[in-house]
Parts: sequence; structure tokens; C-alpha cells
Amino acid sequence: MSTRILVAGDQFILPSIFADAIRAEVKDQDLEFNNYQSPWPGVPFGNIGEVTEASGSEEEVIKALQGVSIYVANHSPLTKKVLEGAPDLRLAVIARGGPTNANVKAATEHGVLVCNAPGRNATATAEHTLSLILSVLRRIPETDAALHQGEWLGNYYEYDQSGLELEGSTAGLIGYGAIGSRVARMLHGFGCHVLVYDPYVTADTLGNAVEKVEFYELLARSQVVSLHARATAENKGMIGAQQIAAMPAGSVLINCARGSLVQYDAVCDALDSGHLWGAGFDVFPEEPVPADSRLLRTPHIVMTPHIAGASKQTAQKAAKIAAEEVRRYLGGEPLRNCANPEAANRTR
Repeated sequence: MSTRILVAGDQFILPSIFADAIRAEVKDQDLEFNNYQSPWPGVPFGNIGEVTEASGSEEEVIKALQGVSIYVANHSPLTKKVLEGAPDLRLAVIARGGPTNANVKAATEHGVLVCNAPGRNATATAEHTLSLILSVLRRIPETDAALHQGEWLGNYYEYDQSGLELEGSTAGLIGYGAIGSRVARMLHGFGCHVLVYDPYVTADTLGNAVEKVEFYELLARSQVVSLHARATAENKGMIGAQQIAAMPAGSVLINCARGSLVQYDAVCDALDSGHLWGAGFDVFPEEPVPADSRLLRTPHIVMTPHIAGASKQTAQKAAKIAAEEVRRYLGGEPLRNCANPEAANRTR
């Protein structure tokens, strides 16, 4: 008897990438695939039902899930409505760092295991973080744009306008997970002293390349502060006017984590006053950024449209991690990244 799997991709992780990865991992079973492709990123993700950062249609996903026991998705939704309309579903693999677009509680109640793909975009995001740091420190976007407009900004060689080097500087990382730890290694390679604030790691796990400190000590000592924390209710707006004031004059703030971590008006105030040298953002409180956003009018902010994790390798890694979980499930092995193992004890 064959196993039917819905591969729900999008324009980033194509359904065929998921299917090929699963075939490469599961070689001894008869598999059948249903395909679904959501419109992301051509159409930004958003709220669908009770889940966030989702793309596609609940009705279309329900239709594609008929007779399906395994659902592999990127941004396609797994809502209460979807679960109620998919009686054969037993496993959902959300191939993202966290299953934001899945209602894990409802899945547990329906006896559906939910897995995710931690670390899939860690390297891409870490490299993008370094790109933003260097771009902000050395005013690369401003000078590039000026050259394209026929302007030679020689004044950036004036002492007060000159950028900063990473070598010999101190950088503070808020969060030391898969991404933060990679950023630390890269910064260390530049000759940068790295501080870390992360209440979930211990100093003996960090090694000699970084120094664990308290939150305000990190702010006070760092020329570059980069955020790599997950968004929680406790850390919402954790970087505001008070925290920016604690940073040294002429320092830089980078956020490739989540838009909710930063009070962006406070950043704009600090840039307007000259307290901050610059800022680099890949994530925002509202996406896409509204046309009337103050961020678009404030100088010395380098922005990218939430693409830090966008690399071909990220798509391939996500599909492989998801495929490995499918193999484990079909082989009766323990799942590695299961958010609700208790669902195995529930019946539908």
C-alpha cells in the first residue's frame, strides 16, 4: 500500500524540491505525491485563520490533503480548519525554523505530529547579517547610489565621515543559537571581540571566542549590536530608546531576527540625533514596509526585504531536513524535531 504525501511548496521551495528530497531519503516504500504551490513570496505571507506567516488557501490545502497522511509544507497553513478537513493526516512537517504557520495545539488534539526544520537558514542569515554590518559600517549603499547618480562622495574620506573597522572592535550578539553562533565565528575571523547575551546558554558552552555578559553590559561595550533572538512576549520591543541610549555614540544596530524585537521609532530618533552611526534591518514590524514609513525617510538605514534566509542552499537544506523526518516517521524511528510528541498518543 502506498503512502500519499502532500508537498506544499511555493516559489522558493518548489514542490518538486520537497518531492525529490523525500524520494532520495525514502527508497524502500511506495510513495505518491500530491502537489500544492502557494503564491509566496510573490504575494507576502500573512495571517490565515489563527496562524501567522502563512500563504495560500485553507480550502485549496484541504482539497489537496484528501487521502494524505503526510503533509510537508513551507508557508502553507496548518490551521484548525485544515486539520478538521484532513481526516487521514498523521504527520505535518513545516520546513521552517519554527512552525509559525501551524496550529500545534489543534494538531495535537487531532493526533497529528508536527515537526519543523531548525537551522535550515542559519548560514544564509548569518552571512546576510555580516553583509548588513559591513554595509552599514562602510556606508556602501549610500556611496553606491551616489555613484549611480553621478556624484563622487569624497567627503566620506573625512575623519568624521569615515567608517569603522571590525578588526579590534567589539560586537554584541543578543541570542546565541544556530544563527548567532555562526555570526560569532565570522566576526571572530575579522578580529572582532564578541560579547553574547543569551539567558539560555551557559558560559562553558560558548568557548573561548566569545564572552558572555549581561544585557546592559553588552549594550554599553558594543560598537555593533546584532539581534538573533526568537520573538516572545517577554522580549517584544526589547531595544528601545533606553537601550539605544546605553549603546556607545557612533554604534550600529542590526536586526535580522524579528521585527517585534525593536522599537523602530527610537532607532530613527537615534539616527536623526547622530547617536547611532547606522542601522541594518531585514525584518520590520509591518511587512511589506508601508510607503509612509519613517524608516524610508531616515538616513543611514540599510534595509532588505526579509531575505536574509534566501539562498538556494536554504531551500535544499529545508527539504532535506523535512525528508529525513518523513523517513524517520515511515521507518518507525523517533522524530528529531517534533514540537508535539504527545500527539502520538491521540487518536483521530
